[in-house]
Amino acid sequence: MPSPSSSRTMRAVQYDKYGGGAAGLKHVEVPVPSPKKGELLVRVEAASINPLDWRFQKGVGRPFLPSKFPFIPVCELAGEVLELGAGVSGFRPGDKIIAVNFPGSGGLAEYAVVSASNAALRPLEVSAVEGACIPIAAATALMALRTAGVGLDAGDGPAKNVLVTAASGGVGTFAVQLASVAGHHHVTATCGARNLDLVRSLGADEALDYCTSEGTALRGPSGRKHDAVVHCAEGFPWSAFKPVLADKGGVVVDLTPRIASVAVAVLHWLCFSKKRLVPLIGSPKKQDMDALMGLVVQGKIQAVVDSRYPLSRAHEGWAKSMSGHATGKIIVDMVEDAE
Repeated sequence: MPSPSSSRTMRAVQYDKYGGGAAGLKHVEVPVPSPKKGELLVRVEAASINPLDWRFQKGVGRPFLPSKFPFIPVCELAGEVLELGAGVSGFRPGDKIIAVNFPGSGGLAEYAVVSASNAALRPLEVSAVEGACIPIAAATALMALRTAGVGLDAGDGPAKNVLVTAASGGVGTFAVQLASVAGHHHVTATCGARNLDLVRSLGADEALDYCTSEGTALRGPSGRKHDAVVHCAEGFPWSAFKPVLADKGGVVVDLTPRIASVAVAVLHWLCFSKKRLVPLIGSPKKQDMDALMGLVVQGKIQAVVDSRYPLSRAHEGWAKSMSGHATGKIIVDMVEDAE
């Protein structure tokens, strides 16, 4: 019986130039890719659209990313292993996995090749939709909290006052849960008025509408200053954070750094500042994905899904992500599409 990668085509969504937004996405039939050394061929079951995906389309990585056109986007996915490339161990056909496929992407397709080193086995208790939310969104939240010095286990380090901005987004919803699951931190979160109850239900002790004076000032009714900030929003200068950081020192981990914020971060590093801005730099690790899936299985964290689209309507999910109004994650569900 021929392998899927040797004799079949697949449905996919791609773009062939920078710009164009959702209208620039094209539904095509292309050959199923073949796994190279160190790679897995995966039947994609669900993929998650992240802002990074459409920022690459806008040209934020030009001229290096995408490396070539046409380009099938989306690098956060879950699926089933079909074939192993040369030299792969630890996986076998039929395994359910999650993966972050950066910079190759390829998630908006029925099949994708992913690096085995960037994949993790998915327990049966974790659905494909839940799994597709973990490799980037949940792992980024985990890395940000660690960078800010927030202990994530009961008794792991001192209690801290933690602020999460844009807490109803894909990363923010996980950051709130991870910060609160240890049980000894005080979590303050900012979001839009319609998501205040959601953010509280995820574990925030104080939820602030960013349109109010408290939300703009980044301080809740308790008046607490923050030891650690996971900054998922855009548009806040360093001057907005400095007054609300703990007097003994605090760290703002910036998930969307611009040139100006990087310059501030370098200055803080050179001056050994107690109040610091730190751009988040790093990539998800397999052990982090394993740990996060364990928390999902234990019911300690959950994926918040804004909306689900079949592959045939992936452009609608793309547009929703670009609108900036999603609550949680936007999923392209291949199983739903097949049905």
